[in-house]
Amino acid sequence: MFAGVLMMVGGVLGMLQGIAGIAEDDVYGRIGEYVFEFSVTAWGWVHLVLGLLVAVIGAGILSGAEWAKASGVAVAALVVIANFIWLPYQPVWAIISIAIGVFVIWALCSDDSITAAAKRR
Repeated sequence: MFAGVLMMVGGVLGMLQGIAGIAEDDVYGRIGEYVFEFSVTAWGWVHLVLGLLVAVIGAGILSGAEWAKASGVAVAALVVIANFIWLPYQPVWAIISIAIGVFVIWALCSDDSITAAAKRR
């Protein structure tokens, strides 16, 4: 349940972060030279799509869907990677998002109740 709730909250926050980047190019600070430099609008779309995926998978985890655990780990890993690349734009928020993603991965990988329920079927 912890992972599902974190994914729902993280997904909604990611969608809001994406909408802010898409709507206004001046919401996030400009950076100098950076290897992974994209426009803020492009980053907005990345965060919006990832946020939507995270929220949908979080709802799947809360409903007990079997596909959601592996999908949750995979998408949480993508979110961690995306936020690592996003660090120069919003360092504090990126670190918070990375931490949420790591907690989600930990919760999904250490949840024995899902494994036990799958073994009973």
